[in-house]
Amino acid sequence: MRVLLTTLMLCWTLGPAGVAAQAPTESKAAPLSADPALEARVLKIAEELRCLVCQNETIAASQADLAKDLRQQIREQLGQGHTQAQILEFMAQRYGDFVLYRPPLQLSTVLLWVGPFVLLLVAAGVLLMNIRRRDPQTEAAPLSPAELQRAQRLLDDAGGAP
Repeated sequence: MRVLLTTLMLCWTLGPAGVAAQAPTESKAAPLSADPALEARVLKIAEELRCLVCQNETIAASQADLAKDLRQQIREQLGQGHTQAQILEFMAQRYGDFVLYRPPLQLSTVLLWVGPFVLLLVAAGVLLMNIRRRDPQTEAAPLSPAELQRAQRLLDDAGGAP
């Protein structure tokens, strides 16, 4: 048992050092490109693209291998003289509109763009109809003198008990 605890303590202690010793091959601090202007353009385009592995991160922020490959692809295309629009179109053709953080409004995506607003309007309409339907007669009627006396007795009886 003592050997197991010692081994776990050793792994726990050396674990972060082992992770820190593995330097990333690419990061925002150490770009792969020697040209800072090119790297800034790469990151600008990469922020427009969704990581297909992480799905709620941009390619610029993701450290997934696919995201690194796609950033390299962007670098190569920029080196070939392609524009941002051409690169985004290439990525959309290759991976579908899902890769774009702001997909275009098309017939197939209209429900995704308009759906939340339609649901909000329907909910507001239902709420307004319920408010207008509320009958003022349904409010509680005042208690009769006999009911008031009975309620007072119940309160007095309950007041003495803990």
